[in-house]
Amino acid sequence: MPGPLSPQEIVKILSDHEKFLNRKPGGVRANLTLADLHGVSLTRANLRQAKLPGANLSRAVLAGADLSEADLFAANFDRADLSLSNLAKADLRGAYLRGCRLRGANLRGADLRGGTLMQSRRGDGIALVSADLQGSDLEQAILAKANAQGADLSKANLTEADCTGAKLTGCNLELASMPRANMEGAILKGANVMGANLAGANLKGVDFSGAIMDGADLRDANMIGAILAGVDLSRANTQGANLAVEAEQLSDAVQSQLRDHALWIKSEGRLGRRADFTKADLSGLDFSNANLSGATLTGAKLAGTKLVRCQLIMSDLAGADLKGANCAEANFNGANLSHCDAQGATFTKASLAPVNMPMPNGQPSGRLWPANLADANFQDADFAGANLHRANVLDANFTRSILRDAILLDVDLSLAKSDGADIAGAIMRR
Repeated sequence: MPGPLSPQEIVKILSDHEKFLNRKPGGVRANLTLADLHGVSLTRANLRQAKLPGANLSRAVLAGADLSEADLFAANFDRADLSLSNLAKADLRGAYLRGCRLRGANLRGADLRGGTLMQSRRGDGIALVSADLQGSDLEQAILAKANAQGADLSKANLTEADCTGAKLTGCNLELASMPRANMEGAILKGANVMGANLAGANLKGVDFSGAIMDGADLRDANMIGAILAGVDLSRANTQGANLAVEAEQLSDAVQSQLRDHALWIKSEGRLGRRADFTKADLSGLDFSNANLSGATLTGAKLAGTKLVRCQLIMSDLAGADLKGANCAEANFNGANLSHCDAQGATFTKASLAPVNMPMPNGQPSGRLWPANLADANFQDADFAGANLHRANVLDANFTRSILRDAILLDVDLSLAKSDGADIAGAIMRR
């Protein structure tokens, strides 16, 4: 229906469509294909199952409108107001939604994939146009099970949005604001999540395979069971995030090493084998309460790993990536943490004290072996209540770290970088 429509024509189309939906005589399904509805006010209009492919709805007011199951293929919603609208199961392939207000809207099961459009009569190709939601306001919107593969959601506001089970493969979520969003079970394979704010979000079971997450804010996010194959979290903020992988998801190789290591410890080295996770990717695994004493973890990727109350006595973690790891109440006595990167990690009430080195016959030698923290990065880490007695902190970085009530006996912090560190209540002796 080319050309602009008069208000009377629009009212007639809506009236006939209402009859169509109610199966009354004279009912005609609304066909607004390519219609120019720029700036039109259609507040609370019932356009369920209506046909609006290619329609120009830029700056239109559709707050509270029912567009469920509507054909909105390649429609233009530039800066339109769709707050509290119902777009469930709507066809939004290739739609332009940049700067659109979708706060509280229902997009459950909507199709937001790229749409294929003819370029021109003279051209010999076709164009795949992705749904453009850049900068859109989707706060508390419902996108559960929506298919938005390849959509552009960069800089969009998805605060507290419901995206459970959504298909977001290849999506652009760069700099998107998604705090406290519910993304459980969503698929974000190959998505661009650079700089996105996912603080406090529910990311349980999300498939992030191959996603780019540099600069993403994952603080306090629930990432239990998240699939992180090929994902580098070293530049993401995972402080307080629960990245634990449930036991049944641990690889057979990891479980086998843990069993052999447990036997090695129990038999005092006569049986089993010492665990060797050199340069292994253990990001997000849950080793809480495990006994990894004496294990080799040099250069291992442990970003976001849960090591709560884990036994790591005399373990070698030199050069390991422990960014955002939760090591609360863990035992690192005599462990080697030199050159490791534990920025933002939690060591509250952990023990990094010396151990009494035994003689070959197992008898105490009287020689204390301190934990080695030389040249390690503990910037913004939390050591509240931790025991660092005699630890070697030469060239370690404790910038802005929390050392409140920590035991720092025989620890010379002047050998380390500790600008802005909180040492209130710490027990110190030089």
